[in-house]
Amino acid sequence: MFMPLMRFLWIGCLLAASPLSANFFHLETVAEGLEHPWALVFLENDRILISERAGRLRLIEHGELIEAEVADAPASFVRAQGGLQDLVLHPRHADNGWIYLSLAHGDARANTTRVVRGRIRDRRWVDEEVIFTATPTRNTAVHYGARMAFLPDETLLISVGDGFNFREQAQQLDSHLGSIVRVTDQGQVPADNPFLANPDALAEIFSYGHRNVQGIVVDAANGRIWSHEHGPRGGDELNLIRAGANYGWPVVTHGVDYSGARITPYTSQPGMVDPLIDWTPSIAPAGLAQYQGELFPEWSGDLLVASLAERTLRRIQLDGERIIEDQIVPLELDRRLRDVRIGPDGAIYLLTDEPQGQLIRMTPAETAAREDVAW
Repeated sequence: MFMPLMRFLWIGCLLAASPLSANFFHLETVAEGLEHPWALVFLENDRILISERAGRLRLIEHGELIEAEVADAPASFVRAQGGLQDLVLHPRHADNGWIYLSLAHGDARANTTRVVRGRIRDRRWVDEEVIFTATPTRNTAVHYGARMAFLPDETLLISVGDGFNFREQAQQLDSHLGSIVRVTDQGQVPADNPFLANPDALAEIFSYGHRNVQGIVVDAANGRIWSHEHGPRGGDELNLIRAGANYGWPVVTHGVDYSGARITPYTSQPGMVDPLIDWTPSIAPAGLAQYQGELFPEWSGDLLVASLAERTLRRIQLDGERIIEDQIVPLELDRRLRDVRIGPDGAIYLLTDEPQGQLIRMTPAETAAREDVAW
């Protein structure tokens, strides 16, 4: 089930043999002037909703960025890595209009990861409800996790970071820090959560031993849960998430502390899940998507990883639960990439993590040429 590290290093050698080149892709800027955009979702009537870490929601309508921000966006704690973060749509969004938004909640002395839901009406955020608030609070403004994904049963997965200074709590079931939690679409505890019968555990916890999960995607065809997370210096991971599993942080890691000190002598331990991919040195994986669309049919089912430190988009080719290849997509973009999403048109959309961030649409060059001719 798990890929040994040597296998991954061999895969890295395949990058040079990739038949793709930057000329294979066409990149166009859909919008710019976004302040550290964090996530996007595609709404009805040709609209895109984008969250900015600075605490704003922005709308793109028919390809044009609306200058005014969405009114009455949820208040958030905006500092360092805190602010407005991930966006996902309810599986029945077309019927109920619910949009789920994660954010940093609180103040400098006591803050945490929170998820709310609301609707967009007349360019306003309305009908807000609090779905989940992680405990305990912490006094750091980093490592919120905050990525979300819906399972086929309409329960919601939410990642909660370890708060950086509180990494030991990732091994404690009485703390949400360093975990992935699972709640219903209204924020209740599902009856089949793995630690529901444990009186010493928080009932929302689905998996634990995580550092800072920055991508979650659920394969709609089979329900597999893929996630990636930041390590310290090295030790970024791709994992296949299973209910009740312990992913090891900080007892096991391939990374070292930022001081250069060793965090732990262990890279594997009985009862803890080894990563399928270990990225050392760090790439700082950010968004995660699974490609389903017609523009890149040979990529169907593959994972796409946006990275901050490496400034790349990676394609991970899968065969069931097995990693076949991990390759850098040669975009020659050289931008910190915060999120990657698949549009209803089959194009790949990228958000750049910059003070003047961009939304970029990626298509095959031949498709772009056909669109130009049609236009």
